Amino acid sequence: MTLEARIPNPAALLPDAVQAVNLLYKAAHSAGVPGTTLELVHLRASQINGCSACVDSGARGARKAGETEERLFAVAAWRETPYFTEAERAALALAEAATRLADRSDAVPDAVWDEAARHFGEKELAALVLWIATTNFFNRINATTRQPAPQNWG
Repeated sequence: MTLEARIPNPAALLPDAVQAVNLLYKAAHSAGVPGTTLELVHLRASQINGCSACVDSGARGARKAGETEERLFAVAAWRETPYFTEAERAALALAEAATRLADRSDAVPDAVWDEAARHFGEKELAALVLWIATTNFFNRINATTRQPAPQNWG
């Protein structure tokens, strides 16, 4: 089965968008949150949104950054596995709540935010929120335009 995008990726069609996203990426990755945590958050939000391109690139990027396959396979069921630290669990819970805003009347409950704040300072929380939003931004672009995961991986 060959999957084809409806149009080329909109960010690639509009170079100013790429520059803006690169600045968000740089800001989120420079605030002190471990890179592996950001990779896990990206992967989990992308799984929720069904973004095949981001799930693929997220898993590959995390593995390249040193993540184990055990942990990558378990991200979708992180609550039921022993593989994640308390800080990672707090970041994953924040990612899920911020990705599923319409699922509850209190989109990001205080308990979720407070647990994240217990593990991360204000700049780190800002980075997590920006990274989750950036991931959701790309997930929505990719899902809307049906950007497929690369098919040339061996």
